[in-house]
Amino acid sequence: MVDEISRAGVSYGPHRAGQRPGGPDPTRAQLLQDLQLICEHWSMLRIYGSRGPAADILDVIRDQALPLRVMLGAWIAPDDIEANNAEVAAAIHLANTYTEEVIAVSVGNETQVAWSRHRTPRDTLIAAIREVRSAVKQPVTTADDYNFWNKAESHTVAAEIDFLLLHAYAMWNGQSLADAVPWTKRTVAAIAQAHPGLTIVLGETGWATAVNPEGSETKHIRGTAGEAEQAAFFTEFTDWARDAALTHFFFEAFDEPWKGGADPRDVEKHWGLYREDRTPKAALAGGLP
Repeated sequence: MVDEISRAGVSYGPHRAGQRPGGPDPTRAQLLQDLQLICEHWSMLRIYGSRGPAADILDVIRDQALPLRVMLGAWIAPDDIEANNAEVAAAIHLANTYTEEVIAVSVGNETQVAWSRHRTPRDTLIAAIREVRSAVKQPVTTADDYNFWNKAESHTVAAEIDFLLLHAYAMWNGQSLADAVPWTKRTVAAIAQAHPGLTIVLGETGWATAVNPEGSETKHIRGTAGEAEQAAFFTEFTDWARDAALTHFFFEAFDEPWKGGADPRDVEKHWGLYREDRTPKAALAGGLP
């Protein structure tokens, strides 16, 4: 997947204030602004669906000859066969239309881990993976949390994919900032040991800059949220990932205010390395390490 490009990428949700999946979507001018910012720091990005703005993202990259390659997503939901079929069809179409821009396709996102809000029957996921894999030339995978990939039942899914896309958040797993990168190292190593035949790509990791002190997230998060803490994690993690030659997608490029609940402090809104207004947080204010 990364033969001739950087191993460092970023996850990209393009929706700004007043926008959300299902509409309204960002304009092409807004997408261009985002992509120009992203390509100042990374050569890969990850998106999560094949409908909505996905086609415009790929078209802008091609039209503007931006030095970016995309891991395309196909969103799979538990109870929406029609939408799943549309996502799979769109992913196949885009992967075959944008053969230079799309470097991989991820079918489903956190559909198997026990705590998922969109947990999907395994047969449904595997059928979608097989359909995409039979129709595109790019490598195909599915993304899930380490706490699925470390289970025996994950081998049924692992047998269907070309590489393993792993999510591992030290912050969500009660780790302090000091222990965050060591925990991430151990987690990646454990999944690699459990699946020795597959290349491991770290599809999500990051550190949030705000946590709602009155929210349920505090049951899981013990580390301090903040820009200084995010910058420290980002620097230590990217240094290790570079030295380990680990292909990864940092979560995420921009804050996404549509996520989470009504409280503006909710953690899901605050994982970006850029704020929603596209100004850089401390981790990027001085450029990448």
